Amino acid sequence: MNRILILLLVLLSSFGNSNSQEVLCNIRVVPKGDLPISDRQKLQTLQKSSKEFINNRKWTNEIFKDEERIEFNLSFNILEKVSTDRYSGTIQVQYSRPVFKSSYYSPVLNYLDKEIEFDFIDTQPIEFNENTHTSNLSSILSFYTYIIIGLDYSTFSDNGGNIYFQKAKKIVENAQSAPENGWKAFESNKNRFWLSEEMLDSKYSTFQSVLYNYHRKGLDIMHDDNEKGRGFITESIESLRKVKQTNPTSFILQLFFNAKSDEISSIYSNAFQDEKNRIYTLLTQIDPANINKYNKIKEQNSNNFLSKPITLPN
Repeated sequence: MNRILILLLVLLSSFGNSNSQEVLCNIRVVPKGDLPISDRQKLQTLQKSSKEFINNRKWTNEIFKDEERIEFNLSFNILEKVSTDRYSGTIQVQYSRPVFKSSYYSPVLNYLDKEIEFDFIDTQPIEFNENTHTSNLSSILSFYTYIIIGLDYSTFSDNGGNIYFQKAKKIVENAQSAPENGWKAFESNKNRFWLSEEMLDSKYSTFQSVLYNYHRKGLDIMHDDNEKGRGFITESIESLRKVKQTNPTSFILQLFFNAKSDEISSIYSNAFQDEKNRIYTLLTQIDPANINKYNKIKEQNSNNFLSKPITLPN
C-alpha cells in the first residue's frame, strides 16, 4: 500500500511487527464548571468510551503497525446540559502529518465545530452503523475519523483519500433526518455537510492534488533540497487560485489556510526575496484573512523551518 510504504520511510523507528488499528485518537472532554459532580463523572466516562470506540474500531481494510497509526486530537468543550442525558458544546478537531526525515509535524486540520449536541448514557456502548444514523455522538466521532484518514491518505497519494471522504459523506446523508444541526446544507455554508461535499465535488478536484503536492512533493523533500521542496509548495498554493475563483468562500480553502498560515509564513522566512515577493502577492489574493501573518514573510530571515520541531498537541 502506497501510504504505508511511504510512512515507513517517514518514521524514525520501528517497534516490532504487531498489527494495530489504523488511528490513535487523543480525546479530551472538558465539562462546564458549574455542572454537578455526577455529570462531570459521566463525562469522564464519555472521554474513555469515545477513545475506545475510535481506537478499537477497524476503519479501513489495511493493516497498520503501532508506529504507523494516524494520530489526531478531539477536544470536547461541554457548555450545556440540555436534559438528563443530553449535552451540547463544541469540538476542536486537530490533525498533523509527519514530515519525512524530520521530527516536524505539519498541521493539516485545525477546526472548531460549534454544532455539537448529543445524548450519552454511560451504561450503554457507543454504536455505529455505516448504513444508518444510530446516534449523533457516534456519527460525529466517525465522521471526523473518516475525514482525517482521508486527509492523511491524500497527503501521501494523489486522491488517495477519496474512499474515506465518501464514507464521511455517507454519514452526512444518513443524518439528514436528524434533529441536530451540522449535517444539512441549508443550515450553514461551513459545516460537516459542506466539508464532505467540497472534498468530493469535481469543481474542487484541484484541492486533493494540492494536499499531495504540498506535503509529499514539497515538505517531504525539504530536508534534502529546501529550494526544490519550497518550489512545489509555491506551485501548490498557486493551484489553490482555481478553488478561490470557483468559490471565494470555499470551506475547504478556509480550513487549509487556518491550518497552514503559520507554517507557510515560516517556510518562506528564509526564501530568496523574489520568492518572498511572489508568494506574498499570491497569498494576499487567495487568503487575505491571514495577511498579518504573511506580512512577516517580508520581514523574516531564519534557519530552515524544519529544524524547529513541533509535536502534536495534547
